Amino acid sequence: MFFRMVYDDKLAQAAYLIGCQRTGQAIVIDPERDVDRYEAIAAANKLKIVAVAETHIHADFLSGARELAEKGAKAYLSDEGDADWKYQWLDQKSGGGSYDYQLLKDGSEFLVGNIVFKALHTPGHTPEHVCFMITDRGGGADKPIGVVTGDFVFVGDVGRPDLLESAAGIAGKAESSARRLYQTVKQFLAWPDYLQVWPAHGAGSACGKALGAVPQSTVGYEKMFNASVRAAESERSFVDCILEGQPEPPLYFARMKRDNKFGPRVLGGVPKLRQMSVSELLTLDLQKCTIVDTRPWPEFRTGHVSGSLSLPLSGSFNTDAGSMIPADEAICLIAEPSRADEAVRDLIRVGIDKFVGWFDAAAVGQFASQGGTLVPTDEVGVSSARVMLDTTRPFVLDARRKVEFAAGHIPGATNIAHTRLLARLAEVPRDRHILVNCQGGTRSARACSLLQKHGYQVTNLAGGMMAWEQAKAPTER
Repeated sequence: MFFRMVYDDKLAQAAYLIGCQRTGQAIVIDPERDVDRYEAIAAANKLKIVAVAETHIHADFLSGARELAEKGAKAYLSDEGDADWKYQWLDQKSGGGSYDYQLLKDGSEFLVGNIVFKALHTPGHTPEHVCFMITDRGGGADKPIGVVTGDFVFVGDVGRPDLLESAAGIAGKAESSARRLYQTVKQFLAWPDYLQVWPAHGAGSACGKALGAVPQSTVGYEKMFNASVRAAESERSFVDCILEGQPEPPLYFARMKRDNKFGPRVLGGVPKLRQMSVSELLTLDLQKCTIVDTRPWPEFRTGHVSGSLSLPLSGSFNTDAGSMIPADEAICLIAEPSRADEAVRDLIRVGIDKFVGWFDAAAVGQFASQGGTLVPTDEVGVSSARVMLDTTRPFVLDARRKVEFAAGHIPGATNIAHTRLLARLAEVPRDRHILVNCQGGTRSARACSLLQKHGYQVTNLAGGMMAWEQAKAPTER
């Protein structure tokens, strides 16, 4: 059996390419949208992707299952959950007709080559969630080697059950989903200890609160040391444990749920953007297009094209972009030539795929010298910020997560996580200057660019709360 985890560090997302080397057939479980990566690995190992499967309707990235189905792969998808959790794109193949697919119930099995995949209904994170228990009969095994657990069991955590309420906006679902997840965890405790656990996410994912950085584990190890699993001594203790301290889900999660259910737009490949000239950037209609400026913050802060978003190609690029850019917005990308393709892939993975073109980051100076206007973003240190607070009385916006805010914040500050800000702009007054802070100054910089794009007068607190507390400035809890 061929086995390869294909990991996206920025979204902390794992897809699994599993192949039968005797027959040359392979499947991808939980693929992202740029499927050429999986095809290249398969081809290099003399395999052909003939199937694709998903553990559930994902919220944190746009699935590549439909892309592979367009290329002829058979789709294996959950038929569990109620009517609200059924895939809607299976009979909408490009050009008409239906895709080749099989819907799965608890206990359903299918073959890829000589490898058996058994679906296990594991609800709680979502109602339709399934895991795949895998047995390599081609290698002579009559027992499974491991389980692709999706967003059910991670290394050190389990999938959060609150997203139907906190991200999708379905009121009253968090506790009932947590109770359902408790029952599923009790089933997990009966699984054989030797089984390998292959989860869909690692540390940094917003699909849990305490995911480990180790990529894989075993059922036995998670029974012993996974704090969320161990909390299942009683339903009440488990529910309280799993719902406490969950971070605010990024704003784009609700859109991903919707688009993965109804079917992502078929791309047919990673978009190849044309390079834009200075004259094209000068005449760009900024009312119909968002400029995504990936340059480092110091360069952006010194001067950027009006209306640009500061989104450096860091580990949070996908999440920040997905949360700050409306899905139907056209995009002009400012990036280094060597990283333009990286940025495009990151954006299409969170459903942003309407591109005007890309502009070389090194040519921003030429844009200014040929008549373009670059605008700065104000940034001050703690001492200047304290003077502002005593004199001009700005509105203080804390762009951190609520648990960080609760631990200590600037007196009088209002807390809106930067990944939820676009939906809550109405809560930020337009008749006052806005002083924005986070923990270290990075998330607040993203928030400043979003506010500035929407017409606010803003100042970023350099160094954030770390600098504030180091200076022994007043803190409120």
